Amino acid sequence: MEKHLPESGKSSFDLIDARTLFEQLSIQKGSTFVDLGCGRGEYALEAALRVGEEGRVYAVDLWEEGLVVLGTEAEFRGLSQLKVLAADMCAKVPLQSRSADVCFLATVLHDLVREGCADGLLEETHRMLRPQGMLAIVEFKKFDGHPGPSVQVKLSPDQVREIVGPHGFVHQELTDIGPYNYLITFNRDAALDDG
Repeated sequence: MEKHLPESGKSSFDLIDARTLFEQLSIQKGSTFVDLGCGRGEYALEAALRVGEEGRVYAVDLWEEGLVVLGTEAEFRGLSQLKVLAADMCAKVPLQSRSADVCFLATVLHDLVREGCADGLLEETHRMLRPQGMLAIVEFKKFDGHPGPSVQVKLSPDQVREIVGPHGFVHQELTDIGPYNYLITFNRDAALDDG
């Protein structure tokens, strides 16, 4: 069954320290970056500048209206390396296995956990990432109040590790990226590959 997540949730982009975030991601020219649950695409647009014309950014979401706006903005800016994909990321993302250098989730994982489809997405993420590729997750710090969802829905870094680890990922770093958010990164565990 296809999950339909909130269509127009507020982006966390204006809440975070983008410079620190992108320094931690260290996106290389020519790399492939997949923004899962891209929404309006602020992160995807910034990543497109960093991968350069020889790289690729795939902005994936079910919110087709947002993807149309993002596609138009990318075209206006001349960012032909940014491609929008309408897909249910909890089921199947139409990208090749081992094709991505970075898979990115910005304040999306808590929604997927609530919807009961985080496992499907994490399996897809593991499939798409190259060996030693990075899974980068931005989440809200676990505090009561806004911005973000209720404290019961927010995920602590320990909770994220418990959710992500069993899907073939090794925790790398935890970085504070502003008063409300953190970045937690994982590498795809190549030791678990079938060959």
